[in-house]
Amino acid sequence: MIQRWWEISVTCQAAAEEVVYWRLQCFGCEGVATQQQQGRILIQGYVPQQQITLLDIAALGVWIEQDVVAQGYLPPKLQWQLVNEQDWAHSWQAYWHPLPVGDRLLICPAWEDPAIDEQRFLLKLDPGMAFGTGTHATTQLCLEALEMQLDDTFAPLPPTVIADIGCGSGILSIAALLLGATKVYAVDVSDLAVIATQRGAALNHISPEQLVVAQGSWEQVPEPVDGIVCNILASVIMELVPQWTPLLKPKMWGIFSGILLEQADQVAAVLEQQGWSLGSVWRRQEWCCLNARFEPNAYG
Repeated sequence: MIQRWWEISVTCQAAAEEVVYWRLQCFGCEGVATQQQQGRILIQGYVPQQQITLLDIAALGVWIEQDVVAQGYLPPKLQWQLVNEQDWAHSWQAYWHPLPVGDRLLICPAWEDPAIDEQRFLLKLDPGMAFGTGTHATTQLCLEALEMQLDDTFAPLPPTVIADIGCGSGILSIAALLLGATKVYAVDVSDLAVIATQRGAALNHISPEQLVVAQGSWEQVPEPVDGIVCNILASVIMELVPQWTPLLKPKMWGIFSGILLEQADQVAAVLEQQGWSLGSVWRRQEWCCLNARFEPNAYG
């Protein structure tokens, strides 16, 4: 039986992206894609047909408009249609092509065969309905931050175990392993994200021992780690950070994104309260990435 999905499309000001994304996630959208459109942004969320009704979508439209207008942005435009899963998958092929990120990565759709670039690691991806293709500013910031953290130019990289909290398509987990990490625990509450991450591991010839994927949150990570990468919503990061005590090691690093520029101070304050020392804030468009190190004695 062909699986059908409601495709819910929201066109809004780029600065309202996180507000809309958060509402779609709360609504139950398991995959979200974004496209820039001449100063505005198109956000598309996908929900299995059997889970919601047209009345639910109508209510969602009211909630999104209230959320966006309350933040001082122009009212968004919402549309919806039913699509087959394979039709949605084909839409990726129309606009997603190989993308160099940072100095060492080339993100490539699974269906394309790019020219060999010996200076870059080829990361093949078929995200399906999961979030994360490398085109979004927050994903690119995290990939570049991982490249910095895993740089072995001046000294061999020691064994490095990482936790990817909210892994989406698995792009950050796979990139970390290609860049030299020893092992990554990738967790996400979405079963579609788990499937996409496992598929990405197979595409890039990564073993289940290297990339351990589980459905859920940080509780699925069974040991302290050397680094954490977390590219989700700012509100969720602030909620989760105080819970991470079982994962922490002194001097471990953290990469945090999915954060709007105006939210950076608030997220940084929560991190510092929990023993993290902020190293740098990287910015792209209206988004930022916080690079931090866990130093529990730095703030008394």
